[in-house]
Amino acid sequence: MKHPRFFSIILAALLMAGLLPAHAADKPNIVFIMADDLGYAELGCYGQTKIRTPRIDGIAAQGMRFTRNYSGNAVCAPSRCVLMTGKHPGHAEVRNNRSMIPLGEPEGQHPITAEAVTIAEVLHEEGYKSGIFGKWGLGNMQSTGNPLKQGFDRFFGYNCQGHAHSYYPATLWSDNSTFSLGNVPPVPGHGGLAEGADPKDPRSYDLYKGQDYAPDQINKQVLNFIRDHKDEPFFCYYPTIIPHVALHVPDEELEPYLAEKWNDPPFTREKAGYTPHFTPRAAYAAMISRMDTYIGRVLDLLDELKLTDNTIVVFTSDNGTTHLGDEVDYEFFDSVGPLRGLKGSLYEGGVRVPLIVKWPGKIEAGSMSDIVTGFEDWMPTLLDLANAKTKAPADIDGISIAPTLLGTGQPERPFLYREFGGYGGQQAVWLGERWKGIRQDLIPRGKNTKPADVKVKTELYDLKADISESKDVAGENPEVLAEIEKLMISERVPSEVFANPVLDAQHAE
Repeated sequence: MKHPRFFSIILAALLMAGLLPAHAADKPNIVFIMADDLGYAELGCYGQTKIRTPRIDGIAAQGMRFTRNYSGNAVCAPSRCVLMTGKHPGHAEVRNNRSMIPLGEPEGQHPITAEAVTIAEVLHEEGYKSGIFGKWGLGNMQSTGNPLKQGFDRFFGYNCQGHAHSYYPATLWSDNSTFSLGNVPPVPGHGGLAEGADPKDPRSYDLYKGQDYAPDQINKQVLNFIRDHKDEPFFCYYPTIIPHVALHVPDEELEPYLAEKWNDPPFTREKAGYTPHFTPRAAYAAMISRMDTYIGRVLDLLDELKLTDNTIVVFTSDNGTTHLGDEVDYEFFDSVGPLRGLKGSLYEGGVRVPLIVKWPGKIEAGSMSDIVTGFEDWMPTLLDLANAKTKAPADIDGISIAPTLLGTGQPERPFLYREFGGYGGQQAVWLGERWKGIRQDLIPRGKNTKPADVKVKTELYDLKADISESKDVAGENPEVLAEIEKLMISERVPSEVFANPVLDAQHAE
């Protein structure tokens, strides 16, 4: 029988020869957690005082917290496209939410193409097992956007963001098959009180309570995936649907917040919204705390399996908090702090979102960074940290922030570009760390309105002096404005699917 040292020597030789995957120490595990519609100031570590998030706050205490992180876009699908492909919205394939259902297709959003290169695909080539658990939103299961065709080995959760409006559905997806939940009947994600129901009676809201909470099942699958791949590098992408409305949460989670005795009038959905709730403020806080508990279970499992020191944990949100003020009381929770705008807006409150990263022994505990970062940065950053920097596609827009994470520092970002075709049409450019230009109302209104008739005005804000974007200083800084407007044209490639006649006309000039 050969001595164990013999096998160690052989293994080392094979690794040096490139005949075996690199040791796990060279390929850190990655757990990337993304909340859905979580506001910039809805975590304790970002100043929240009403909602309890101890486990997420613990990640910040053990790692780095960013103050100038920007989601890929102002709503779900285009933000996720930027994250997955490393391309900003001027180059990305998906630039707005667009359901396939009106086009006669099964559930799901407009798909990314087979030619798209995702972070999961590149990591897969580097020997990673990749899984997604939660909401995908980049193409239905019959399309090229199926996550199992985009580099993921495992998928469990919601494919369609419309389906994800209910936390008590009949089914979820498990790879290419449906997974039945014990909700009989399933709870709809949209609807009002029954006819004749008393809005002051808490039992009138029982219609929107189910038996099998989908996020519980998703969290279990996250834990299973980590256990199954504990002996090899893994990329666990966890885009939880919390706290996106509807307001669905198990009653037991409400108890700590009901004990606060807030003034919490019922949300009855008389005008708009998703589904009614008897105590909406308590429900929203409880949903975020439930997410915090799920994240704690992931962290505890990493500790149990002795994987913590070799796992990069990232937490962020896909866009700002929702704009439905009666259903989610963002003023009560001060959800975006001093920022202007909410979900759907390219003002700061719609796209500036939390970002926390920890990697024990590599990222300084309790540190903070003010550098401007965006979702497109995660493909080059994760590849850099996984010792695969050269494998990043040449046409991505992201910049590796690994030097900042590892404490060596890096130059100021030249610019960040965003556009969004929804909510009237918007475009924004952040120039360095100080300036921001933003345009609104870029979609012609009325049948007879031509693109040339739309008056395009660029607002300019000095974010270092005016974080609330309250004073337009365009007239005082013509040179800065001109540089930003030049980038607004040069950084945008027209899209046939997500056309914008006004911006397309500018690009053609």
